[in-house]
Amino acid sequence: MWKRWLALALVAVAWVRAEQCKPHKRPVCGSNGKTYLNHCELHRDACLTGSKIQVDYDGHCKEKKSVSPSASPVVCYQSNRDELRRRIIQWLEAEIIPDGWFSKGSNYSEILDKYFKNFDNGDSRLDSSEFLKFVEQNETAINITTYPDQENNKLLRGLCVDALIELSDENADWKLSFQEFLKCLNPSFNPPEKKCALEDETYADGAETEVDCNRCVCACGNWVCTAMTCDGKNQKGAQTQTEEEMTRYVQELQKHQETAEKTKRVSTKEI
Repeated sequence: MWKRWLALALVAVAWVRAEQCKPHKRPVCGSNGKTYLNHCELHRDACLTGSKIQVDYDGHCKEKKSVSPSASPVVCYQSNRDELRRRIIQWLEAEIIPDGWFSKGSNYSEILDKYFKNFDNGDSRLDSSEFLKFVEQNETAINITTYPDQENNKLLRGLCVDALIELSDENADWKLSFQEFLKCLNPSFNPPEKKCALEDETYADGAETEVDCNRCVCACGNWVCTAMTCDGKNQKGAQTQTEEEMTRYVQELQKHQETAEKTKRVSTKEI
């Protein structure tokens, strides 16, 4: 019984204390995002609600800029790349014409050669814009609607074309010779699964990491990041990151990725 009376007495003391805040004005922002007239009012509210509320900082609470979790960069994942490739191959295979009794048909390589020559500007290489024009010849192949926004889907298509070029671009000039083009769209070729490297660890396609208010996504073996300007005042320990700094950070990620890829290639050769 005495324990119950003691508990009631403590509650009564707390209520008395809660009612005794002086009206002096020294606003503070609570950890719950609410502005209080002074420290006492904050502790009073914590007492009355039974909540754990701490002083976040002095002054009125600043309106936090909400960074939507959906604010991710537009990227071409390996699944997007492979789906586009599957559709292109399906379209090309449908154009194969078997040899007849009195006429010569068209095999897969000849069909690819025809399209290669049609879209090549004369340098015997297909760059990303030429490859994209080739892909856009078929509405079914390009109709990948991952995003509700048509503009983002168009951007996605271009990124996936770049990812396809990267698959067989052996000399890394971002252009495909006919042999590289043939390898890229060879039905028997299985694209390797690529991972992203960061701080001596590898991450699978689709993995995410954050840099201040920016989100980086692993896509087709490369880190792709948003380039939002961060408000350092609203983030503890954060500094405003300029676009130049963000670009430099992404370049460091890619450099780290390239080093990891070279190390992997050397190790494979040794084996």
